[in-house]
Amino acid sequence: MLYRQYGDARVIEKHYPALRQWEKYMEKFLDNGLMTKNTYGDWCVPPESPELIHSKDPARVTDPTLISTAYFYRMLQILSQDARIAGRPTDSSEYDALAARVKTAFIQRFFKPGSDQFDNGTQTSSVLPLAFGMVPDDRRAAVTERLVKKIEVESQDHVGVGLIGAQWLMRTLTENGQGDLALKIATQTSYPGWGYMISKGATTVWELWNGDTADPAMNSGNHVMQIGDLNVWFYEYLAGIRSDAQAVGFKKIVIRPYPLKGLDSVTASHQSPYGRISSKWIRKGSGVQLDVVIPANTSATIYVPGRNVKESGGARPDRVEGETTAFAVGSGTYSFTAE
Repeated sequence: MLYRQYGDARVIEKHYPALRQWEKYMEKFLDNGLMTKNTYGDWCVPPESPELIHSKDPARVTDPTLISTAYFYRMLQILSQDARIAGRPTDSSEYDALAARVKTAFIQRFFKPGSDQFDNGTQTSSVLPLAFGMVPDDRRAAVTERLVKKIEVESQDHVGVGLIGAQWLMRTLTENGQGDLALKIATQTSYPGWGYMISKGATTVWELWNGDTADPAMNSGNHVMQIGDLNVWFYEYLAGIRSDAQAVGFKKIVIRPYPLKGLDSVTASHQSPYGRISSKWIRKGSGVQLDVVIPANTSATIYVPGRNVKESGGARPDRVEGETTAFAVGSGTYSFTAE
């Protein structure tokens, strides 16, 4: 995260030897490609009763080995990138090979093609494979569809994941064409959800979704990790501000907002190492107006929702991708109108 946000590789170069030692230590716990070491699982999934801390319903509990294996795979992906940055290409290839074996073992053990679910089909058991790229390519849409049905039918468009699933829920839904559903989850004021906490007077994030009714003996009132990926979703998806993966640290910027149904406008800014980046969109009839500021000494790709797009200063589109028009621009102030 530090490298992506600031473009400074020293933090990776300094800590890479320790990261590698940790991976080698954890590798000892692999059993036929599966990571079996886990204690807490998907902590604090909303239970079936408002008095419970932990669900007693097996259908709500995600297999701890599924969670640990998915995260070990994710860790190997990150370490492969870190190794290349640290000038250790042989290590990177080693991580890639091990990751491929872990992914194969994961799919063989947990994926059920007949029902397009992983293991017992909890929401987190679908969210993690979708987020980490562990779903067979030809089943990705079907797994997403099943996740959507779980959320709509079983959760009534509310949160149905614990701490682990919450870290990827909003982004995963949005990246798979379900941003409107993510917005419904984010704006619920009834139990369970962030809005419910606010409706009960919370000024910080509870550890438990039912923090007002469960046993207070195990119930932190300031559990920031329970916010999940909500803040990332606000800035990188609703406003669309992010650093290009090929030129980290905001040397090259990506602006790709999601104007979801139910939102009339979004305004956000980020103070990057090169200066302030801002993104503001507002609905205009059936289209949107998008105003963007790109700081000096940077460039950007701006994705405007719509196919018929004009820019007030005469910037010309670079390409059209589906229902989105992309502009490759330098620093400056831009105003786009899409119909």
